Amino acid sequence: MLSNQIKQIIRDVPDFPKPGIIFKDITPILKDAALCKEITAALAEQLKDVKIDVVAGIESRGFLFGLALAQQLNLPFVPIRKAGKLPYKTIQQSYDLEYGSATLEVHEDAFEAGQQVLIHDDLLATGGTVVAASNLVQKLGAAVAAYSFLINLDFLNGKDRLTPYADKVFALATY
Repeated sequence: MLSNQIKQIIRDVPDFPKPGIIFKDITPILKDAALCKEITAALAEQLKDVKIDVVAGIESRGFLFGLALAQQLNLPFVPIRKAGKLPYKTIQQSYDLEYGSATLEVHEDAFEAGQQVLIHDDLLATGGTVVAASNLVQKLGAAVAAYSFLINLDFLNGKDRLTPYADKVFALATY
């Protein structure tokens, strides 16, 4: 089962980025090209009944499978980045993390009004980053169609914070 494969290869890194956090490191997955293809296909399969116009990936690990997923679905890809990383005019959204605060931004022309956006990231924890990304989508007049993740840390209840934006929240592995 794919969920078990993902869980077996994920590396737990204790006390990163600060003491008390156990970081779920997906980089070992990237060494296995066949598994990456299987993951991309499984993500696409979960979304087969969802109307999506564009895939947005959250920096930085959301870019890895977000772009591959957009290509699999034959859709455009939009990067949502940390502040100061995009070269054109942007809009911003600040938010709190479990270990500080941050700001995300997207190009002001990233989405067209009415577009249905899939937001992809590697992991759903408390949902703060993904809520900020959702607010950016809405600020540009688009709507969140669904969310996709490799991993959902269900015990942190991040999914509850996403359902006001979209009720379709998919993950391949849940802890």
